[in-house]
Amino acid sequence: MRIQFNFNKWGDNIRVMASGTFDIIHPGHAFYLEESKKLGGKNAELFVVIATDKTVESHKRIPIMSQEQRAEMISKLKMVDEVFVGDENDPFKIVKEQQPDIIAIGPDQNFSPNKLQKQLSDIGIKCKVVKIKDYKKFDLDSSCKIIRKIKQTHFDEKIFDDCN
Repeated sequence: MRIQFNFNKWGDNIRVMASGTFDIIHPGHAFYLEESKKLGGKNAELFVVIATDKTVESHKRIPIMSQEQRAEMISKLKMVDEVFVGDENDPFKIVKEQQPDIIAIGPDQNFSPNKLQKQLSDIGIKCKVVKIKDYKKFDLDSSCKIIRKIKQTHFDEKIFDDCN
């Protein structure tokens, strides 16, 4: 089921925000971002907030790629209009600055849309929070699964000879 909202604070394009770690880019990321942008309709603008290295380390693991590299990779995806690196001191800083109409929560993100909606309302931010329910399934549909496969794969050391 697709949800589309037809409201906007400024009468312009609907601004949709998506966020995540985006450490090792895989099809699940692209699907999440495509579905997020669709929430805003035909002329939606999608901006993405990348978790800082410190945030990733405290919630998941040491990131494989730096926050700058992750932001650069996400900025290259055709559905993404703008990328920001999060703020460790104020998780709502970019939301306050960018004033999205919709915040999309990924299917594997452990946020309660209702709880987040209340937190936003409590600090005066009026936007809709939507959880993307679908998920594009692949054998390697998470960074964790990709890392696990790499760790289990035997590589001949010669393949690393030309690795700079």
